[in-house]
Amino acid sequence: MRHTSKLAAVAITVALILAGCAKKNEDAAASGGSDELCADKSGAGPKIGLAYDIGGRGDHSFNDLAAAGVKKSLDELDATCEESEAAAQEPDSAKEERLRTLAEAGFNPIVAVGFVYTEEVNKVAKEYPDKKFAVVDGFAEGPNITNLVFSVEQGSFLVGVAAGLKTKAKHVGFIGGTRGPIIDPFAAGYKAGVAAVDPSIKVDMKWLSDKGDDKAFANPGGAKTAATALYDAGADIVFHASGLSGGGLFDVVSTKPDGIWAIGVDSDQYQTATPEQQKHILTSSLKKVDVAVFDFAKAFKDGTTKPGYDLYDIKRDGVGYATSGGFLDDVTPKIDEYKAKLISGELTAPSKL
Repeated sequence: MRHTSKLAAVAITVALILAGCAKKNEDAAASGGSDELCADKSGAGPKIGLAYDIGGRGDHSFNDLAAAGVKKSLDELDATCEESEAAAQEPDSAKEERLRTLAEAGFNPIVAVGFVYTEEVNKVAKEYPDKKFAVVDGFAEGPNITNLVFSVEQGSFLVGVAAGLKTKAKHVGFIGGTRGPIIDPFAAGYKAGVAAVDPSIKVDMKWLSDKGDDKAFANPGGAKTAATALYDAGADIVFHASGLSGGGLFDVVSTKPDGIWAIGVDSDQYQTATPEQQKHILTSSLKKVDVAVFDFAKAFKDGTTKPGYDLYDIKRDGVGYATSGGFLDDVTPKIDEYKAKLISGELTAPSKL
């Protein structure tokens, strides 16, 4: 992730929050229950403060992945933790107070899940210079702040390869929330992955907004319309990077015959789809927030945290693709050949369209 201007950051803050969220599980207990993760306070390792993005645990995306990284820290680093969830449409001051409350309670390090916390971490970290802070997808600056960022274009490249190998129509599609530096890398990587397999394959793209509208990432109706148009035009595989809107794609594809596919984003969306949707979810482009959060906690324990940007790319297993459902079993060796070329540098996934 490249540093963006403060003006650009403000313009896309809400969009990124939503882009990182999938549908929240109505029963939080099904994903562990937020009171269960941090119930045991007996560990002698790092005391991790976890400030969730909107939706909290049970969102099947960023928050759950961050919680999984903390859970691994409890198991392997003898850590303890405390969770705190953001409220929809809360003021920035609430985010600041959430971080301060964790710091005042002695939690260290503190992990803020989502770009939305960037400015608040910038401010609060100065007040607690003895604490270490991490921001998932952040761009904060300070001697005690680490930004956990991801090469999403590489994961998108791999699902593009998958689409290129599995399409029968030689025609695939992409649905993006909004144009800009956050979603363009998903689209660019996907398009390049398809072309790496067969440059003659047609790639159609639909954007739910071209004006930075945050509502584009919470518009399943718009995604339904876009998905319907793409499938009707002949695409047999559609990849989305549109946050909550992606549910509209899954709803549409679940009505299609066998051999018509959708591709999820960030988490393994097969795992949280309905049985009818699962039949059509070919793969998902993965952003391994759990890996990054655990690594940060381990670095804290080892005294090796560093300020700035900690980039999780294909070499660090920070991005990848899902194989749930077994739909890629016949082409996995071929996809992994492209993965190896990304790791070696023989291939480069573009981040710009």
